Amino acid sequence: MADYKVQGKVAHDDNEEPIHKIRITLTSSNVKILEKVCAELTRGAKEKSLRVKGPVRIPTRILRITTRKTPCGEGSKTWDRFQMRIHKRLIDLHSSSAIVKQITSISIEPGVDVEVTIADE
Repeated sequence: MADYKVQGKVAHDDNEEPIHKIRITLTSSNVKILEKVCAELTRGAKEKSLRVKGPVRIPTRILRITTRKTPCGEGSKTWDRFQMRIHKRLIDLHSSSAIVKQITSISIEPGVDVEVTIADE
């Protein structure tokens, strides 16, 4: 009687790990590297037949700095404009935490920040 349904939920054995909702947040200033890491994570999750949502593309944050070219303030008023674009992706997984450790153990490119948050359902 371990596999009966009660109100849409399947009862499971006590030795099985609980399933968590896991959100992986990836940020980088380089889009190609970020998309490559996202593809590797989703491919690894689909190989283990997990429920995957994403990668969800969050709007790009653009950090801008405008500064004068001349250090003393004299001369023609010329300005330098610098900007840095920060790209962000979200991936949601429904699995146990042990499986997520296996998936996220891939070699992640330098310049990509990974944040993993776990929420119980």
